Amino acid sequence: MSRGTRVLAASLGAGVIVPFVAAAAPAAAATTPTVSCTSAQAGLAAKLQHDITAALANRRGTVAVGLYDRTTRTTCTLRSSTAFDSASVVKVTVLATLLWDAKKHNRYLTDREVSLTKAMITQSDNNATTALWKQLGMTKIKGFIAAAGMTRTVPGANGYWGLTQITVTDEQKLLKLITAKNTVLSDNSRAYILKLMGQVISSQRWGTPAGAPSSVSVHVKNGWLQRSTHGWRVHSVGTFNGAGHDYMITVLTHGNSTMSYGVTTIQNVAKAIHKDLVPTTTTSSATVQRYTPTATPQEAFPAVPSGG
Repeated sequence: MSRGTRVLAASLGAGVIVPFVAAAAPAAAATTPTVSCTSAQAGLAAKLQHDITAALANRRGTVAVGLYDRTTRTTCTLRSSTAFDSASVVKVTVLATLLWDAKKHNRYLTDREVSLTKAMITQSDNNATTALWKQLGMTKIKGFIAAAGMTRTVPGANGYWGLTQITVTDEQKLLKLITAKNTVLSDNSRAYILKLMGQVISSQRWGTPAGAPSSVSVHVKNGWLQRSTHGWRVHSVGTFNGAGHDYMITVLTHGNSTMSYGVTTIQNVAKAIHKDLVPTTTTSSATVQRYTPTATPQEAFPAVPSGG
């Protein structure tokens, strides 16, 4: 009899089956991944892990989270490689692709492209996105995705850009490119993307900006989409700079019963992150103000195949 068999026999004989099974069931544990955080700032990783986990307690659906703060070298991840239908967050990738391609050809955006990109990002205009998606074509879109190292991102087929497959890891890679000097996007391109993400209309400034202190600048792009499988997809990506921090947040969700349910889940996570990274400090004059998104968020609904 092997040692493992003797241990099992002893456990059965002692009547402690449940603890043994619980300890020996890694497959079950794998289906409920936990938030993983690291940080160069003492105590911050544990606090973030605790508070993000608490924010997700009893929330239904599948939630993936990414956080990176350059200042404190803090990273948090949850389901970082899980794929989601992109909905409108892919519009940042479309804009980045256009700017990457323009840089390669040493040209400025045309007046038409400026108009389309502004509508696409600040108002989440779907027609503008479709026009740019068709103009770029799959070769250029895939070319930028490869250049950006977004190895798990798969563009939507047959013009359905909202069904592009995205992951937290790849969205965080994109946000890192937008917010720091690199060889893929020019400084002017990065500034333009951040400018438009900072001008998103108020009805679409929900999600990751929730709870952001007034001392940081906010750049956001959101999206949602309902399909027959996995219900509502609701996503938010954002970058935040100020108060001694330079951080980015991605929250992707599906399996939401309603759009507003997914929005609430994302905003609970965002509030916890902002609170932990930039704690409220009361001075003699005032308390740091935190951003409260609209109670009636609105977002364009990308086209999907009929029956999908």
